[in-house]
Amino acid sequence: MGQGLLNIGFGNFVAAARVTAIVNPASSPMRRLREEARADRRLVDATQGRKTRSIIITDSNHVILSGIQAETLSARFVVEEEDHAG
Repeated sequence: MGQGLLNIGFGNFVAAARVTAIVNPASSPMRRLREEARADRRLVDATQGRKTRSIIITDSNHVILSGIQAETLSARFVVEEEDHAG
C-alpha cells in the first residue's frame, strides 16, 4: 500500500502517516510552539504568504504552518484515512 498525502493547501502536501496533530494557531501555547520550532529550525511555512489558519505537528516534531482551516484539513485527513482503510 502506498503512503497517502494530505493536501495542506496551495500545492503543498504532507505524508498523512506522519501527522500527529492538526491544531488551531490562535492560542498562546500554539504561538509559543511556533516560535520554539522557528528557533530550533523545525518550522515549515506552507502558507504561501497567507494568514496561518492551522498548525500541523508531525511525528518528527516538525511544525508546519498552513493557510487552510484546521477543520478543513481534518476532514481531508479523515477522507484520506478512509480511502486507505478499505
